[in-house]
Amino acid sequence: MPYPLFDRSRLNIKPLAERAHDLDLGILIGLDEPLGHFEDPGIEPLARAVLSARENNASAILMYGAHVIRSGCALHMIEMMERGQLTMLATNGAGSIHDFELSLVGATCESVARYISEGQFGLWHESGIINDIIKEGAAEGLGWGEALGRYIWENNLPNRDSSVLAAGYRLGIPVTVHVGVGNDIIHEHPNCDGAAMGAASYTDFLIYTQEITNLEGGVFLNFGSAVTGPEVYLKALSMARNVAAQDGREICHFTTAVLDLQPIGGYAPGIDPPKSNPHYYFRPWKTILARTVADGGKSYLVCGEHSLTLPHLARKVWELQP
Repeated sequence: MPYPLFDRSRLNIKPLAERAHDLDLGILIGLDEPLGHFEDPGIEPLARAVLSARENNASAILMYGAHVIRSGCALHMIEMMERGQLTMLATNGAGSIHDFELSLVGATCESVARYISEGQFGLWHESGIINDIIKEGAAEGLGWGEALGRYIWENNLPNRDSSVLAAGYRLGIPVTVHVGVGNDIIHEHPNCDGAAMGAASYTDFLIYTQEITNLEGGVFLNFGSAVTGPEVYLKALSMARNVAAQDGREICHFTTAVLDLQPIGGYAPGIDPPKSNPHYYFRPWKTILARTVADGGKSYLVCGEHSLTLPHLARKVWELQP
């Protein structure tokens, strides 16, 4: 059936210089900057779990939503990478877009309310460059994160030192990007190539899944990703356990954590939420905190602003391992 398609050639794509940005590099939290007060009993055991994972030569994975970048946590994430305390990071499409925009123009984030009313939301020329980068990278067999990180670093973008993607490329630590079709502003652009987009992100999924095969004795931290984080992790873990079982191995004894803004009423560690609880549909609980650690793992829920939870956790790791 030849259904009609939207004609992207008619779109009016404007330069980022005409966009009013909500955030700039001033959001970055310096490594020596005083932090606001935050206490949670899960911070120290999670810091110890990160160090234990590295002592065991096991995976230490940090998965994060776009708001973690928007909260100014990049420098702390990069420092953990520099110190060898993370073996992989993973994010969604928006996380990579904010990282790129900050690297390129030192600002990111637009008013959805304003620009959706104007029909201009997401339609900015420089953001769409990502599509060309991904297409080139996919043709070389690269994942989304490596292709974009390479571009930021090798093209010496003005703020590349604060880019998590560029740090991953520079240090040889995978930063994978997991996109959904139509989820991100760059999918609006005429130069978006769905095949290249899918190939690059699927390569990242396979990189991610390979890292999950080393999760026994390791740690998986999910910061602020309510859908992509738990869903990608769930499928990757199933694949990894399938192959491990054939080799006579287990992937059961590891630590997981959900660090998010949303408090979970009725939460109990390791216990599935009942379907009568609306939080049953909050996937991080049942997937990350309960079902995937039911065979010998541990899990922690830490509620708080990302600008507090991630830097406090990072600094606790550094305190325990100066």
